[in-house]
Amino acid sequence: MPKAKVKPEEKPKTTAPKKPVKSPKKAGKKPSGKADKTPVVPPPSVEKMQVIEEYQVKPGDTGSPEVQIALLTKRIEKLVGHLKANPSDNHSRRGLLGIVSKRRRLLNYLEKREKDRYKVIVKKVGLSKK
Repeated sequence: MPKAKVKPEEKPKTTAPKKPVKSPKKAGKKPSGKADKTPVVPPPSVEKMQVIEEYQVKPGDTGSPEVQIALLTKRIEKLVGHLKANPSDNHSRRGLLGIVSKRRRLLNYLEKREKDRYKVIVKKVGLSKK
C-alpha cells in the first residue's frame, strides 16, 4: 500500500506592520533634505584678513603657500602663548605639533619649487632654517 503524502502544515503569512502615514508637507516650508544643508562659514576675522592682505601674491589670494605659511605662523604664536600659560594642556600641544608639521611641509614644498619665494617668506615671517 502506497504511503500517503503528508503535507507540512502551512504557516500563516505574516505581514510587516504598516508604517504610519506622514502628513503632507505644508506649503511654504522648506523640505529638510540633506541636499539643502550647506554649511554656513563665518567670514574670516579682521586679524586673519590683515595677514592675508599682507602676504597675498595677488588680489583675492588665500591659498598660496606664502599666505598659508603666514596664517599657520600666526596660529603657532597664539598656541605657544596659550601653552606658556597652560603648560599641562597636552591636547593643545598635540595640535601645535600638527600645525608646525604642516608649516614645515609647506616650507619644504616652496623651497623645492621656487627658492626665491621661499627665501622671501622665511625672511618676512621671521623663520630661520638651521
